[in-house]
Amino acid sequence: MSRTERTEPTEPESTAPTEPTEPTEPTEPMAPTEPDESGPDDAENTRHEHEQGQGHGQGEGEGKPPRRWRRRLTWVTLAVVLVVLVPLLTAGTVLRVNFTGDPADGTYTRGRDALWLGHAWVDGRKKDADVTALARQLDGTGIRDLYVHSGPLEHDGSLPKSAYPRARWLIDSVHREIPGVRVQAWLGDILAPEHPEALHLERAESRAAILRSTREILDTGYDGVHFDLEPLHSGDGDYLTLLDALHEETGSRDVPLSVAAHQIDPLPGFHSFWGAVTGHPKWWSQEFFGQVARRVDQIAVMSYDTMQPLEGTYGGYVAQQTALALEVTPPGTDLLMGLPFFKENRFGHWAHAETVPAAVRGVRLGLSRADADRPDFGVALYVDFAATEEDWAAYREDWVNTP
Repeated sequence: MSRTERTEPTEPESTAPTEPTEPTEPTEPMAPTEPDESGPDDAENTRHEHEQGQGHGQGEGEGKPPRRWRRRLTWVTLAVVLVVLVPLLTAGTVLRVNFTGDPADGTYTRGRDALWLGHAWVDGRKKDADVTALARQLDGTGIRDLYVHSGPLEHDGSLPKSAYPRARWLIDSVHREIPGVRVQAWLGDILAPEHPEALHLERAESRAAILRSTREILDTGYDGVHFDLEPLHSGDGDYLTLLDALHEETGSRDVPLSVAAHQIDPLPGFHSFWGAVTGHPKWWSQEFFGQVARRVDQIAVMSYDTMQPLEGTYGGYVAQQTALALEVTPPGTDLLMGLPFFKENRFGHWAHAETVPAAVRGVRLGLSRADADRPDFGVALYVDFAATEEDWAAYREDWVNTP
């Protein structure tokens, strides 16, 4: 999720180098019929040239490396492949094993689930009939919060009121048609330093502008505010400073402060390794996740776009993420795990692997192993405009536990 719709670049197809063909052995030269009339110096030069040729691999062919270097290159290539493949296969096996077993009884909805809604709900495209249909869709589920895209923020942290002209209509309509469901303003932007022409949290004036924008949008009548700022690097102290200021504001109004969170390091320090290799750390340390969770009322893990190729490894990954998040999220902070209500195939996301049934089972397994009875827990569905009937059916059957 981000300020603008992004298309992931496709990976170029790799072209495997062709193996060099083995040279044919040269035939022995015919002995000269005429006697050799060369002097001692010519004979010595001839012998020296012959020995040099032998030293450089006679019969290897012009411009081709000696056979021993080709063998060495083969072994080096094999070693590199093993260094890459063995950890991947090991990690995949561990995740697949993590997806086994039975979830604990009662690991179903606690009535604290959420749904991300697109911008169409506040820009005039949605009508009364759409709210009525949404009420039918949510009836009997555990959804308590709607994160309604009401931005994005400008790169200086400001937010024009023209971005959410129909917000008051939506809030009133939801309160009337779906009592008990809260409408939160979903705000976000892309961040520096990965995107220089973006929002700079290190600038005090930008953080002050975000706080002003939050006050203004809450004045409209929203029941809370939900921030999704990406890509947000682990350990960002400016983000923590911003959350402290925002939480003071939302606390004074008795409304929740909610954030979308990056995934947690699947291995200690993995974000540092991945950042060094790709320039995009992607994950947060577990410690930083806990620091964020202690500053908000609700934290929703974006547990999709995981690069997992199979349902089994994806579900095991979600189980791991759920347990890691539960370990550091304090009581009283709602922890929500994201469900992929969308179908895309690109680097980082395969629709055949990242399914709702796999995610829900992973959530239940992680919850069972870490804190099966935790009340402040739920799932967050991303996103309404891409959801299919199969997604909704899987959520109801597997998490809400109703047909």
